[in-house]
Amino acid sequence: MENIKMEVEKGICTLTLNRPDKFNSFIRSMALDLQVCLDKCAENDEIRCVVLTGTGKAFCAGQDLKEAMEAKGDGLKRIVGEHYNPIIQKIVDLNKPVIAAVNGVAAGAGANIALACDIVLATESASFIQAFSKIGLIPDSGGTYTLPRLVGYARATALMMTGEKVAAKEAQGMGMIYKAVPDDSFIETVEKMSGKLAAMPTVALGLTKRALRESMKNDIYQQSAIEEELQFQASQTNDYGEGVAAFLEKRRPNFKGK
Repeated sequence: MENIKMEVEKGICTLTLNRPDKFNSFIRSMALDLQVCLDKCAENDEIRCVVLTGTGKAFCAGQDLKEAMEAKGDGLKRIVGEHYNPIIQKIVDLNKPVIAAVNGVAAGAGANIALACDIVLATESASFIQAFSKIGLIPDSGGTYTLPRLVGYARATALMMTGEKVAAKEAQGMGMIYKAVPDDSFIETVEKMSGKLAAMPTVALGLTKRALRESMKNDIYQQSAIEEELQFQASQTNDYGEGVAAFLEKRRPNFKGK
Protein backbone atom coordinates (compact mmCIF):
# COMPACT_ATOMS: atom_id res chain seq x y z
CA MET A 1 0.00 0.00 0.00
CA GLU A 2 2.35 2.71 -1.26
CA ASN A 3 -0.22 5.50 -0.76
CA ILE A 4 -0.95 4.65 2.89
CA LYS A 5 1.66 4.00 5.57
CA MET A 6 0.46 1.86 8.48
CA GLU A 7 2.62 1.68 11.60
CA VAL A 8 1.67 0.09 14.93
CA GLU A 9 3.59 0.79 18.12
CA LYS A 10 2.58 0.62 21.79
CA GLY A 11 -1.09 0.17 20.99
CA ILE A 12 -1.18 3.13 18.58
CA CYS A 13 -1.77 2.68 14.86
CA THR A 14 -0.62 5.62 12.75
CA LEU A 15 -2.15 5.79 9.28
CA THR A 16 -0.32 8.27 7.06
CA LEU A 17 -1.73 9.47 3.75
CA ASN A 18 1.27 9.26 1.46
CA ARG A 19 0.97 11.18 -1.81
CA PRO A 20 2.94 14.27 -0.77
CA ASP A 21 3.59 15.40 -4.35
CA LYS A 22 -0.21 15.59 -4.81
CA PHE A 23 -0.90 17.06 -1.35
CA ASN A 24 -2.19 13.62 -0.31
CA SER A 25 -5.23 13.91 -2.55
CA PHE A 26 -7.23 10.72 -2.92
CA ILE A 27 -7.20 8.34 -5.84
CA ARG A 28 -9.20 5.11 -5.86
CA SER A 29 -6.38 2.82 -4.71
CA MET A 30 -5.56 5.14 -1.80
CA ALA A 31 -9.19 5.32 -0.67
CA LEU A 32 -9.60 1.55 -0.84
CA ASP A 33 -6.30 0.99 0.98
CA LEU A 34 -7.40 3.32 3.78
CA GLN A 35 -10.57 1.29 4.15
CA VAL A 36 -8.50 -1.90 4.46
CA CYS A 37 -6.31 -0.26 7.10
CA LEU A 38 -9.32 0.90 9.12
CA ASP A 39 -10.73 -2.64 9.00
CA LYS A 40 -7.42 -3.98 10.31
CA CYS A 41 -7.56 -1.44 13.14
CA ALA A 42 -11.04 -2.65 14.06
CA GLU A 43 -10.01 -6.31 14.04
CA ASN A 44 -6.74 -5.98 15.99
CA ASP A 45 -7.34 -5.86 19.74
CA GLU A 46 -3.75 -4.74 20.28
CA ILE A 47 -4.58 -1.45 18.56
CA ARG A 48 -6.23 0.88 21.08
CA CYS A 49 -5.93 4.25 19.36
CA VAL A 50 -5.68 5.32 15.70
CA VAL A 51 -3.93 8.42 14.39
CA LEU A 52 -4.68 9.66 10.87
CA THR A 53 -2.20 12.13 9.40
CA GLY A 54 -0.47 13.13 6.16
CA THR A 55 3.02 13.18 4.68
CA GLY A 56 4.64 16.46 3.75
CA LYS A 57 3.05 19.92 3.77
CA ALA A 58 -0.61 18.87 3.52
CA PHE A 59 -2.99 16.69 5.49
CA CYS A 60 -5.21 16.00 2.50
CA ALA A 61 -6.35 18.13 -0.43
CA GLY A 62 -9.44 15.97 -1.00
CA GLN A 63 -10.13 14.22 -4.29
CA ASP A 64 -7.53 14.05 -7.05
CA LEU A 65 -9.53 15.96 -9.66
CA LYS A 66 -7.58 14.47 -12.54
CA GLU A 67 -8.92 11.04 -11.61
CA ALA A 68 -12.41 12.44 -11.08
CA MET A 69 -12.45 14.07 -14.51
CA GLU A 70 -11.20 10.89 -16.14
CA ALA A 71 -13.94 8.81 -14.52
CA LYS A 72 -16.72 8.03 -16.96
CA GLY A 73 -20.47 7.77 -16.49
CA ASP A 74 -21.35 7.83 -12.81
CA GLY A 75 -17.76 8.56 -11.80
CA LEU A 76 -18.42 10.97 -8.94
CA LYS A 77 -21.31 8.89 -7.65
CA ARG A 78 -18.96 5.92 -7.52
CA ILE A 79 -16.22 7.96 -5.87
CA VAL A 80 -18.52 9.20 -3.10
CA GLY A 81 -20.33 5.89 -2.65
CA GLU A 82 -17.33 3.56 -2.82
CA HIS A 83 -14.52 5.76 -1.52
CA TYR A 84 -15.60 8.44 0.93
CA ASN A 85 -18.83 7.16 2.45
CA PRO A 86 -17.20 3.87 3.54
CA ILE A 87 -14.19 5.72 4.99
CA ILE A 88 -16.42 7.99 7.07
CA GLN A 89 -18.56 5.07 8.23
CA LYS A 90 -15.52 3.03 9.24
CA ILE A 91 -14.08 5.94 11.26
CA VAL A 92 -17.41 6.55 12.99
CA ASP A 93 -18.09 2.86 13.66
CA LEU A 94 -14.58 2.07 14.90
CA ASN A 95 -14.91 1.27 18.61
CA LYS A 96 -11.61 2.96 19.37
CA PRO A 97 -10.60 6.63 19.49
CA VAL A 98 -9.43 8.14 16.21
CA ILE A 99 -7.25 11.26 16.23
CA ALA A 100 -6.93 13.40 13.12
CA ALA A 101 -3.42 14.89 13.27
CA VAL A 102 -3.85 17.66 10.70
CA ASN A 103 -0.33 18.63 9.71
CA GLY A 104 -1.27 21.06 6.93
CA VAL A 105 -4.12 22.08 4.68
CA ALA A 106 -7.26 19.92 4.87
CA ALA A 107 -9.53 20.69 1.93
CA GLY A 108 -12.73 19.23 0.56
CA ALA A 109 -13.07 15.57 1.44
CA GLY A 110 -9.81 15.87 3.37
CA ALA A 111 -11.35 18.42 5.72
CA ASN A 112 -14.48 16.36 6.28
CA ILE A 113 -12.60 13.12 6.89
CA ALA A 114 -10.64 14.96 9.59
CA LEU A 115 -13.83 16.33 11.14
CA ALA A 116 -15.32 12.82 11.26
CA CYS A 117 -12.54 11.75 13.63
CA ASP A 118 -13.08 11.83 17.39
CA ILE A 119 -10.38 14.36 18.24
CA VAL A 120 -8.82 16.81 15.79
CA LEU A 121 -5.39 18.27 16.54
CA ALA A 122 -3.90 20.65 13.98
CA THR A 123 -0.72 22.61 13.54
CA GLU A 124 -1.22 26.35 13.87
CA SER A 125 -0.15 26.67 10.23
CA ALA A 126 -2.88 24.24 9.09
CA SER A 127 -6.17 25.30 7.57
CA PHE A 128 -9.57 23.85 6.69
CA ILE A 129 -11.42 24.58 3.46
CA GLN A 130 -14.84 23.45 2.28
CA ALA A 131 -13.63 23.72 -1.29
CA PHE A 132 -16.56 22.05 -3.05
CA SER A 133 -18.44 25.17 -4.15
CA LYS A 134 -15.34 26.41 -5.95
CA ILE A 135 -15.77 23.63 -8.53
CA GLY A 136 -19.55 23.47 -8.60
CA LEU A 137 -20.10 20.58 -6.18
CA ILE A 138 -21.76 20.10 -2.81
CA PRO A 139 -19.86 19.05 0.34
CA ASP A 140 -19.58 15.29 0.81
CA SER A 141 -17.72 12.88 3.09
CA GLY A 142 -20.24 13.52 5.83
CA GLY A 143 -19.55 17.24 5.90
CA THR A 144 -23.15 18.41 5.72
CA TYR A 145 -23.84 16.27 8.80
CA THR A 146 -20.71 16.97 10.81
CA LEU A 147 -19.90 20.64 10.27
CA PRO A 148 -23.29 22.16 11.30
CA ARG A 149 -23.17 20.12 14.51
CA LEU A 150 -19.69 21.44 15.27
CA VAL A 151 -20.00 25.11 14.40
CA GLY A 152 -23.74 25.76 13.99
CA TYR A 153 -26.02 25.90 10.97
CA ALA A 154 -25.40 29.51 9.98
CA ARG A 155 -21.62 29.33 10.11
CA ALA A 156 -21.52 25.95 8.36
CA THR A 157 -23.72 27.31 5.58
CA ALA A 158 -21.43 30.30 5.04
CA LEU A 159 -18.24 28.23 5.09
CA MET A 160 -19.64 25.71 2.64
CA MET A 161 -21.09 28.27 0.24
CA THR A 162 -18.11 30.63 0.21
CA GLY A 163 -15.32 28.07 0.48
CA GLU A 164 -13.57 30.39 2.92
CA LYS A 165 -10.27 29.16 4.36
CA VAL A 166 -10.32 28.72 8.14
CA ALA A 167 -6.99 28.87 9.97
CA ALA A 168 -6.45 26.27 12.69
CA LYS A 169 -6.63 28.77 15.57
CA GLU A 170 -9.91 30.12 14.21
CA ALA A 171 -11.18 26.57 13.77
CA GLN A 172 -10.42 25.90 17.43
CA GLY A 173 -12.18 29.09 18.47
CA MET A 174 -15.40 28.17 16.64
CA GLY A 175 -15.41 24.60 17.98
CA MET A 176 -14.59 22.96 14.66
CA ILE A 177 -11.52 21.21 16.08
CA TYR A 178 -10.22 20.36 19.53
CA LYS A 179 -6.90 22.20 19.51
CA ALA A 180 -4.46 24.16 17.34
CA VAL A 181 -0.89 23.39 18.36
CA PRO A 182 2.36 25.26 17.63
CA ASP A 183 4.06 23.54 14.71
CA ASP A 184 7.27 22.83 16.61
CA SER A 185 5.43 20.92 19.36
CA PHE A 186 2.81 19.23 17.18
CA ILE A 187 4.38 15.77 16.96
CA GLU A 188 4.99 15.69 20.71
CA THR A 189 1.38 16.75 21.39
CA VAL A 190 -0.02 14.06 19.09
CA GLU A 191 2.20 11.43 20.70
CA LYS A 192 1.08 12.43 24.19
CA MET A 193 -2.60 12.43 23.26
CA SER A 194 -2.47 9.12 21.42
CA GLY A 195 -0.42 7.53 24.18
CA LYS A 196 -2.89 8.70 26.78
CA LEU A 197 -5.88 7.34 24.86
CA ALA A 198 -4.12 4.03 24.13
CA ALA A 199 -3.61 3.53 27.88
CA MET A 200 -7.26 4.17 28.74
CA PRO A 201 -10.20 1.71 28.95
CA THR A 202 -10.73 1.13 25.23
CA VAL A 203 -14.16 -0.49 25.47
CA ALA A 204 -15.50 2.41 27.53
CA LEU A 205 -14.12 4.91 25.01
CA GLY A 206 -15.80 3.02 22.19
CA LEU A 207 -19.09 2.97 24.09
CA THR A 208 -18.72 6.71 24.78
CA LYS A 209 -18.27 7.24 21.05
CA ARG A 210 -21.44 5.25 20.37
CA ALA A 211 -23.42 7.16 23.02
CA LEU A 212 -22.43 10.49 21.50
CA ARG A 213 -23.39 9.27 18.04
CA GLU A 214 -26.80 8.10 19.28
CA SER A 215 -27.38 11.44 21.02
CA MET A 216 -27.57 13.18 17.63
CA LYS A 217 -30.98 11.64 16.96
CA ASN A 218 -32.45 11.00 20.43
CA ASP A 219 -34.44 13.03 22.91
CA ILE A 220 -33.39 13.03 26.56
CA TYR A 221 -35.57 10.04 27.42
CA GLN A 222 -34.23 7.90 24.59
CA GLN A 223 -30.68 8.96 25.34
CA SER A 224 -31.05 8.12 29.04
CA ALA A 225 -32.09 4.60 28.05
CA ILE A 226 -29.04 4.31 25.77
CA GLU A 227 -26.78 5.47 28.61
CA GLU A 228 -28.30 2.88 30.94
CA GLU A 229 -27.62 0.06 28.47
CA LEU A 230 -24.12 1.17 27.52
CA GLN A 231 -23.17 1.81 31.15
CA PHE A 232 -24.16 -1.77 31.93
CA GLN A 233 -21.94 -2.99 29.10
CA ALA A 234 -19.03 -0.91 30.38
CA SER A 235 -19.51 -2.30 33.89
CA GLN A 236 -18.96 -5.83 32.58
CA THR A 237 -15.42 -5.11 31.39
CA ASN A 238 -12.18 -6.05 33.12
CA ASP A 239 -11.12 -2.42 32.89
CA TYR A 240 -14.04 -1.32 35.05
CA GLY A 241 -12.92 -3.71 37.78
CA GLU A 242 -9.34 -2.50 37.45
CA GLY A 243 -10.39 1.16 37.53
CA VAL A 244 -12.41 0.73 40.72
CA ALA A 245 -9.66 -1.34 42.38
CA ALA A 246 -7.03 1.26 41.46
CA PHE A 247 -9.20 4.06 42.85
CA LEU A 248 -9.75 2.25 46.16
CA GLU A 249 -6.08 1.30 46.41
CA LYS A 250 -4.98 4.84 45.48
CA ARG A 251 -2.77 3.73 42.59
CA ARG A 252 -2.60 4.29 38.85
CA PRO A 253 -4.90 1.89 36.93
CA ASN A 254 -3.42 -0.56 34.44
CA PHE A 255 -6.09 -0.79 31.78
CA LYS A 256 -5.87 -3.56 29.19
CA GLY A 257 -8.58 -2.40 26.83
CA LYS A 258 -10.81 -5.35 27.68
